Amino acid sequence: MVNRPESDSSDHADYAAAHTEIVDLIETARRAAARSVNAFMTASYWEIGRRIVELEQGGRERAGYGQALLKRLSADLSARFGRGFGVDSLESMRLFYQTYPPSAISESLIRISPAGSLALPPRSLTRHFDIRQMAQVFPLSWTHYIHLMRRTRSAEERTFYEAEALRGGWSVRQLDRQISSQFHTRALLSKNKRTMLEEGSQQQPQDVVTPDEVIKDPYVLEFLDLKDEYSESNLEEALIRRLEDFLLELGSDFTFVGRQRRLRIDESWFRVDLLFFHRRLRCLVIIDLKLGELSHADVGQMHMYCNYAREHWTLPDENPPVGLILCARARSALARYALEGLPNKIMAAQYQTVLPDVKLLEAELEKTQRELQARHVARNVDGVDDL
Repeated sequence: MVNRPESDSSDHADYAAAHTEIVDLIETARRAAARSVNAFMTASYWEIGRRIVELEQGGRERAGYGQALLKRLSADLSARFGRGFGVDSLESMRLFYQTYPPSAISESLIRISPAGSLALPPRSLTRHFDIRQMAQVFPLSWTHYIHLMRRTRSAEERTFYEAEALRGGWSVRQLDRQISSQFHTRALLSKNKRTMLEEGSQQQPQDVVTPDEVIKDPYVLEFLDLKDEYSESNLEEALIRRLEDFLLELGSDFTFVGRQRRLRIDESWFRVDLLFFHRRLRCLVIIDLKLGELSHADVGQMHMYCNYAREHWTLPDENPPVGLILCARARSALARYALEGLPNKIMAAQYQTVLPDVKLLEAELEKTQRELQARHVARNVDGVDDL
């Protein structure tokens, strides 16, 4: 047994302490940066909503003016700034202003004013402050406000969840969970409301949001017009890269479209791991990788992806998209095509003939897993712990 010098142990302890402090510093700074971006984003969206409402009121005598206005504004803003300004998004901004009108936020504006009070009516008061001051009015993230507006059934319920989210420092996941579990109704019916509220503020493991996830909130990425390619683990990332190369090596039929393609359905965000276009079938191929067992929920989710892609991503002269679910289980692999959404059995049979055989895909997936695991073991032996 080799005894290490005391200086080595001391150096290791000093490094560990410094490393922990640096990690905490970076995570704190990233959270603060995300909060700052969210505050400015939310304030700007409120201002956009105000201008939309005022424009609509100016043209209210014309039938359909509001919807035409949103379509025109969406096209112009998207051409100038990229993602994040679709008609649905602009409708959310309009709803945000209507849900939090100047009269509702004037008290907050007066509180942050240098003089402490301003003798101005609410509508004029909001015009008196710049975007930096307006950003202080909305302490929650834009995603929080989207859930509060879209998922609550009354102003009272929305106010309750907003107050509890602020008091308890709820993440969006926690807010979503509490709304889904009817926490407001249960709290009203509870005989011991204080205990109920205290228990409700307790964070569950699934509620925790990492700084990386906060930074990569889809709304933040849209606002900053940034790409959002990411994966949940090194193994998943490596498998996706290998599958991408493998499918392209099969021949000229597969054309790469994108990785981690994001889509939004109602207030929920989803990502498909790989998106290809098959030239002979003239259709999109959606590929989703699962690291665990295949479940009915996975199949249902893939059909949802296909339906979304058919409506939003498919061109008029293209065939309906097909989904491919790949399960990289610990001891074996599983591949399954989602073909039930095709309009007829003949087309389904053609798809099955032209697309790669599932056994070939499973064999490649297992081979890739073995290679990655062997590489991981070798690197661990060498003292390098990554994929």
